[in-house]
Amino acid sequence: MSTFARIATATLFLCTANDLALAQTSYPSKPIRFLVGAPPGGSNDIFARVLGPRLNEALGQPVVVENRAGASQMIAADLMAKSPPDGHTIYISSSTYTTTVAVQPRQPFDPINDVTGVIMLGKGPMVLVVHPSVPARSIKELVALARAKPGQLNYTSSGSGGINHLGMEVFNYAAKISMVHVPHKGMGPAITDLMAGQVQVLLVGLPSVQAQMNSGRLRALGVSSPQRSAFAPGLPAIAETVPGYENELWWGVFAPAKTPKTVIDRLNAEIRKILATDEMKKRFADFGAEPTPTTPEVFSALVKSEIARWGKIVKDARIQPE
Repeated sequence: MSTFARIATATLFLCTANDLALAQTSYPSKPIRFLVGAPPGGSNDIFARVLGPRLNEALGQPVVVENRAGASQMIAADLMAKSPPDGHTIYISSSTYTTTVAVQPRQPFDPINDVTGVIMLGKGPMVLVVHPSVPARSIKELVALARAKPGQLNYTSSGSGGINHLGMEVFNYAAKISMVHVPHKGMGPAITDLMAGQVQVLLVGLPSVQAQMNSGRLRALGVSSPQRSAFAPGLPAIAETVPGYENELWWGVFAPAKTPKTVIDRLNAEIRKILATDEMKKRFADFGAEPTPTTPEVFSALVKSEIARWGKIVKDARIQPE
């Protein structure tokens, strides 16, 4: 290599290194867009709005929460995946991300390779509730009732492909029963119809129906965690009647693929600090869950494995997109 070529190569290397160092030290250089794939009021939205101001304090830039509901959280996911990979667009989702992809793998982006995990935020059980008019007072009695009346009981969800939809389809399959799915556009309308008796069954995050359970307007039969939960100590695990049943709800933060590792690690570290605060522990407890922060690598691996796991369930149970 000529002297000129060596000098040119060294100069290019130094410039590139300087540019990378500048990018690392200047992040974030503008407001951060925090996408939520659900309407205001749900757990994703609440967690984003609690995290946002704390990230603002830690990073020195506004964190703007933006709700882009639709397609079982995939509209916001697509927008995030196609954003510049510079850490200025992040996205919060629940385990519905993996169930939706399992049911509808053909998305306008690659759900595995176009995104990267930043951190898992937390996880917790779901609760199976019924309208008081349903004569079943246990999971065992509900299964017996569904077998006696195949196709006559309706269960609702926040939308096709969501975690509560697939969770109930797995329940149907494992218990060898046939309840009919009645999807809604969001958990609010689903709970409203359940309260009115238009549908009979719902699998949902505990806090969404805690008040209705306490007042007797809905009856809780069991939780979806493998064992009984400290958040609902009086309820049995569904698995006690339907062996092997498990369906926990989790939340996590994503970013576009190719976002610099230094940026991902910075976000991970700052969110970890926030999750360790008493305020965030209380927020998660309010949702029947607890913070469970992970490394970006562990969270990305979990998402990939969950998509594969749910994909097999969808195939085995012959669940079709609606």
